[in-house]
Amino acid sequence: MLISKPEDVSYLCGFTGEDATLLVAPRWTVLITDGRFGQQGPRECPDIEVVIRKKGMAEAVKNTLKGRKVRRIGLQAGYLTAAAVDVFTKALGERRVKTLTDIVAPLRASKDDGEVRMIRKAAVIAQKAFLRLTGRGAKAFVGRSEREVAAELEYLMRLEGADAAAFETILAAGPHACDCHYKPDSTKIRAGQSVLIDWGARVGGYCSDLTRTIFTGKIPPEIGEIYEIVRNAQTAGINALRPGVAMKSPDAAARKVIVDAGYGDKFVHGLGHGLGREVHEAPGLGAKGPGRLRSGMVVTVEPGIYLPGIGGVRIEDDILVTAGGPKRLSTLTTDIRAMVLKR
Repeated sequence: MLISKPEDVSYLCGFTGEDATLLVAPRWTVLITDGRFGQQGPRECPDIEVVIRKKGMAEAVKNTLKGRKVRRIGLQAGYLTAAAVDVFTKALGERRVKTLTDIVAPLRASKDDGEVRMIRKAAVIAQKAFLRLTGRGAKAFVGRSEREVAAELEYLMRLEGADAAAFETILAAGPHACDCHYKPDSTKIRAGQSVLIDWGARVGGYCSDLTRTIFTGKIPPEIGEIYEIVRNAQTAGINALRPGVAMKSPDAAARKVIVDAGYGDKFVHGLGHGLGREVHEAPGLGAKGPGRLRSGMVVTVEPGIYLPGIGGVRIEDDILVTAGGPKRLSTLTTDIRAMVLKR
């Protein structure tokens, strides 16, 4: 099989460079990269053959296969563009190429102890950065733009040891929090507003993903009303995480809390998603999520209620599924009193 997706390449062989294809056969594995990584490739992958390509990747794969008894080769059609599949097909021969749905994602879905340690470390770093920012009180937010505060949070994660932000930080003041994947802009944050912050760190190739809703003064009544509902929904969702449980069951448990409170139509997304080398990966915790949970899966649990024109609340934590019950990898409090910033 030809592995082209960077996260799959790094998962399987440890290579972290930008240009890489991994050829995997029953008895051999070859990493193909370019001259920029001539030292890095052998250093990171000492136990496999490393080929430095001189021409295009498809031509390099074709040359690498010469003399090897390979009748068919699978391509990651779900990752490659149609144009790339066409290039590889022409280079390798149409009869030899088979397009495959992703077969690496199920392997990545359950984490080993080393992977869990990295995700926990990423969560700890993200939390430290958040506490450094919010520890300065409302003055760290009021009068500053959403974009400026989001940039500072990402900078603080770097200072705490992150390789990078896991994704572009969402920081949404007041009514902007109704947009689940809002992009912070030049809007100035005011006193007495709720601010939804969705952020995460990347460490050693692994991500964390957290969300809290904080307050720059007195809690707006409408937001205060839905905060505890979301918090209780998250608890219900986390408590439903067990090996063998249907993927949709945690979503159903959390959603019931919100529906019973009369806000069912204001919870507009699935409960969560898998977390690892990508911030969104298998499995999916939604109302129609297929399959069942397994030990070692790390998922986010992030219910939310969004009130158009007013604002929204989302609370998100990173949870490890184990036979002994769910284990939190993120440990920030969700107590609403702790979310009110001092002046």
